[in-house]
Amino acid sequence: MSFVPSRPVAYACLALSMSLVGSYVALSKPLAAAFPIFLLAWLRFGIGGLAMAHWLRKPANEPPLTPRTRRLLFLESFLGNFLFSICMLYGVSLTSAVSAGVIMAAIPATVALLSWLLLRERIVGRTWAAIALAATGIGLLAFAQPQARNGAAAAADLAWLGNLLVFGAVLCEAAYAVIGKALTGALGPKRITSLINLWGFALVTPFGLYAARGFDFSAVAASSWLLLVFYALAASVWTVWLWMTGLKVVPASQAGVFTAMLPVSAAAVGVLVLGEQLGSMQVLAFAAALAGVLLATARAPSPPSA
Repeated sequence: MSFVPSRPVAYACLALSMSLVGSYVALSKPLAAAFPIFLLAWLRFGIGGLAMAHWLRKPANEPPLTPRTRRLLFLESFLGNFLFSICMLYGVSLTSAVSAGVIMAAIPATVALLSWLLLRERIVGRTWAAIALAATGIGLLAFAQPQARNGAAAAADLAWLGNLLVFGAVLCEAAYAVIGKALTGALGPKRITSLINLWGFALVTPFGLYAARGFDFSAVAASSWLLLVFYALAASVWTVWLWMTGLKVVPASQAGVFTAMLPVSAAAVGVLVLGEQLGSMQVLAFAAALAGVLLATARAPSPPSA
């Protein structure tokens, strides 16, 4: 019988999942400089698969995979793992960090809209207010960030493509949250995590093998290999398991508010690890985004007794 968390534990899992995503997005910058992007993705899925190979075994009480569940597993991996990573990495390389951050502020609202359209979840006013607060906070945070220092004129001409790719990543992340909610009704978090990672490995293997041809692995520093292991475990194992565990009891529209933690945690890593400065606008942005999370997770008031 799979573990069903309490509501506070589920909230903590969702928040920690998105915080980890934000941290490894920020820390993956030196990895993208050390490895080709497709090789980096291939190594990520490979290391993650080795770490959770024992999760692939079907539990005795789990029903056989239906064709619908198999399709959802493929879509979850293709959109949430493979396509999200490619769109985000290439998108950020073509546009400014400010533009990317503003576009990412659309994730909570996009999750809520997709859950309303596809899962027929009811969106209450408090959740809409929380979405607005989260989007406001992340928007303030993005506008407070400095412009990229290495933006050449040729790259500026392709900024529209970078913005489009980042928005594609937003759609992928929203689809990931909604499809994940549908999957939690059929499979446990560990099985979902291991199966979508296996699909991700299969999808990226041809590109990873091509990128590995002629690559000098001996030139990669030991610190980069250690960072790669953290990236692989965080991206393929920890964040997915935490997210699927939280989704077992939290509606997808409400869980989507926790995606506000993604750019917030990325900025925090920039301040605490990369030495960037934190100004008054960033503090205000943090406060607004966290207020949205608190509003979404607060217990609804009980009706007065007669």
